[in-house]
Amino acid sequence: MSLGELKKLDLRKQWPHEALDFTKWLAKEENIQILADELEISVEEIKVEEATGRYNADIVAKEANTGRVIIIENQLETTDHKHLGQILTYASAHDASIIVWVVKDYTEEHKQAIDWFNRNMPETISFFLAQLELWQINDSLPAPKFNIISEPNNWAKTIKQAGRIEKGSPSELKLLQQRFWSEFKEFVNKEKPQTILNLGRTPRPQHWFDISIGSSKVNLSLTFNSKQEQVGCELYIRKDANLYERLKAQKEIIEAEIGYSLDWMDLPESAAFRVTLSKKGDPTNEDKWPEYHSWLKLTAEKFQKAFKGKV
Repeated sequence: MSLGELKKLDLRKQWPHEALDFTKWLAKEENIQILADELEISVEEIKVEEATGRYNADIVAKEANTGRVIIIENQLETTDHKHLGQILTYASAHDASIIVWVVKDYTEEHKQAIDWFNRNMPETISFFLAQLELWQINDSLPAPKFNIISEPNNWAKTIKQAGRIEKGSPSELKLLQQRFWSEFKEFVNKEKPQTILNLGRTPRPQHWFDISIGSSKVNLSLTFNSKQEQVGCELYIRKDANLYERLKAQKEIIEAEIGYSLDWMDLPESAAFRVTLSKKGDPTNEDKWPEYHSWLKLTAEKFQKAFKGKV
């Protein structure tokens, strides 16, 4: 068996100028999606060199599912105090909730600073430190890789915010949801390499679990709905009525591929469109989790096969 040689490349040879080359490259949808997948967020409304008083933030965007403001500061060098200060300035000026520092390398002191922010900031504010690497196999095209060095510990924040978790409280439900998704991820990963699903995200204490299908325009979202007693799978389309109508025009073909009639949600006043399928059942009943996990996996695979080539 012949194997290739894996080589780590110099970032500055690929992007000589941080603002003119790298930031413009990262701001393109297909490139920022690579970073977004690692951060487990969905990015839209991307703006480059956004004015912040006398300064310009490298990238300002929004998180698609929540509308929270995202700040991305790029530094193709080792972290320094100047850029740390800039991040805080930009975050306060734009009232950002998600702050991302993309760097070539980092010092332990700056990693500790980001970790400290995540321990002491409210749960609604998240700091990320991401190290960028560029790799090549023989003479292949260079491939970027983002390594998440520091990120918020949502499990710990949930427990901290909840204080004493009482039975039946909202906090108990959040922790149950996180365990549901954790066990779902374990269930799916046991099926590799047969499954087509890529569950890179860390399960979080929330009622949904997003799955990327390789497009910044849409994502799959699995849902845990204890109030309506159902689990579900949906295609979430961000502010793109034309794409939604184009897919709806293929409704019969798509539903035949999936094997079920779907709920096509026309929401002209909303920031998104949804195509959904649900299964009745109480997701808080842990004895039924294997059944729900199996249904979610199979349905998500059908959705991905049906929609991926059409978005």
